[in-house]
Amino acid sequence: MTDIVLKHIETDEALTACFPVMQQLRPALQGPEDFIARVRRMQGDHYRILAAWHDGVPLALAGYRLQENLIYGRFLYVDDLVTTQASRGQNLGARLLAELDGIAMRLGCVKLVLDTGLANALAQRFYFRQGLLTGAMRFSKVLEGVHG
Repeated sequence: MTDIVLKHIETDEALTACFPVMQQLRPALQGPEDFIARVRRMQGDHYRILAAWHDGVPLALAGYRLQENLIYGRFLYVDDLVTTQASRGQNLGARLLAELDGIAMRLGCVKLVLDTGLANALAQRFYFRQGLLTGAMRFSKVLEGVHG
């Protein structure tokens, strides 16, 4: 597929079109309205979605944000990276990551950072092939009675 277009998602209509793709990665999303509401709230923290489109259909998404902390300085954090099951093997994830590298460099970031589950061996192999290395282990716990 050579006519893949990468573009940022700005409208509710485009978010609605992207919902089935994101739901493959985030099955807890309750529907397009929930997805749009969450994205709109997250945009307050500079969250954006970059999508790979073919013939008006989104095939892969990368949700990311610019962050800064005392560990890394300025960095680009990738919240979400997903390619539809039917579109895997077409280098869409690699194209999205390469574009995010460029965005991060233009924004003066020193790192691109993402998390993946310890049991997600296929994603880990993909990330290693893309030049990402493990640098930390994240710990977390569910806070009882608190709902996000």
